[in-house]
Amino acid sequence: MKESVTPERIDGYHLPGLAAPRVTSWSFGGGVVPAIELRAPLLNPALIGRLVDNLLEAREQHLQARPVLEIVRAIGAVAERLLDTHDPLRRKAVLALRGVTGMSAPMAELILDGMATDWREPALARLLEVEFGSPAALDTFVPRAGSAARTRVYGPELTVHVFSGNVPGVSVTSMIRSLLLKSAALGKTAAGEPVLAPLFARALAEQDPGIGACLAVTYWAGGDESLEAAALARADAVIAYGGSEAVESLRRRVPEGARFIGYGHRASFGVIAREALHSAGAAELAHAAALAVATFDQQGCVSPHLFYVEEGGETTAREWAELLAAAMGALEETLPRGVLAPGESAAIRQARAEAEFGQLAGRGHELHASPATTAWTVIFDPEPGFTPSCLNRLVRVKSVATLDDIAEQVRPLSSVLQTVGVAGPDERIVRLAEQLGRFGASRISPIASMAWPPPQWHHDGRPPLADLARWCDLG
Repeated sequence: MKESVTPERIDGYHLPGLAAPRVTSWSFGGGVVPAIELRAPLLNPALIGRLVDNLLEAREQHLQARPVLEIVRAIGAVAERLLDTHDPLRRKAVLALRGVTGMSAPMAELILDGMATDWREPALARLLEVEFGSPAALDTFVPRAGSAARTRVYGPELTVHVFSGNVPGVSVTSMIRSLLLKSAALGKTAAGEPVLAPLFARALAEQDPGIGACLAVTYWAGGDESLEAAALARADAVIAYGGSEAVESLRRRVPEGARFIGYGHRASFGVIAREALHSAGAAELAHAAALAVATFDQQGCVSPHLFYVEEGGETTAREWAELLAAAMGALEETLPRGVLAPGESAAIRQARAEAEFGQLAGRGHELHASPATTAWTVIFDPEPGFTPSCLNRLVRVKSVATLDDIAEQVRPLSSVLQTVGVAGPDERIVRLAEQLGRFGASRISPIASMAWPPPQWHHDGRPPLADLARWCDLG
């Protein structure tokens, strides 16, 4: 069924303190997804400089002396709106995500539910406790554990965020972390997902105008060094998401003395021990694995490219690939994949053709694929080397004789390795985790939890808030 062709007009920016800027409009969607007209501002270095002035002034007036739990409460109120299926903000966010990214309505709903849950007041308060012991350390000097001294935590005055567009919501999480440290935030959105961050920023400004004045979100074309120089000139911290080359390019332009945190390309995968392949649980495990692949349409850094399945269980690796295919097919009915660009579909067809050739050549490959579409693909591949997926719900299943064989197969990925989803007895998983942790993995989790790390997870091995913080000890 086709959506209405009347476009929904959305402002893809929040620029507190600036007069209404000149804008240009982009058109998204239409056909099977909503039509969106996104308004983006036409900026220049002088406007960016003025915006930075406004943010720093607002921080001094509205954020610096604000009790951190009041900030948490305001953010949490916006999160509750995004979780409320009857709230106009929620409905606009779903519509915008669908129109701009091409994702399905169920996927947009799932992502909002998963992300906004981490922005609720209890989750953010718990994050502060985990990171700093007491949230009050961001407000005043508090007793330091094991010492007669007191300590206080300070955040940057201005944090600049440069976002990628593969996973909606990461941009909002990043800006929230700055606000929790009482840092003003300037976020540059990506062309692939320029809507959720400004929607959140405007909603926060409605909830609490003072805090909203400390947060700016906008878009400009990547590589515009004059605008980036104006944004970076007074930054105390810079957080960048994207491809490794883009992250490194930005790192070289960060002012001396500013803290830089880069989140580049990462790869994740799953591991299933033979003990988890008993007949009663193999299908349930396949469903959890399928959901891990399908969430974010496999675009997340936490999304598995493949699963290593240990031989010797009640269900063989080849049989489990069939169960995974059945689960992927069933999931397409309830959580359909979004619309792809022609090049993405072509990459899936090429990977399928290579698997078919391996099958015909007697190399042991088996292809399981959605009929007549590229909606999902499962390839059983007996060759143990790590094979990156072209994503968009194409996943491989590889058999290994023992879990001890896996570490050497993924050693070449040490610089980009991130999440490993696991299923098996704890004593064997701990042994594997020791190996994978040495080789670069920063998170080992149950397969069912791969897509949704907790707010306090060490993203790429770093603490989410403490990496931006500075401590002052008294006494």
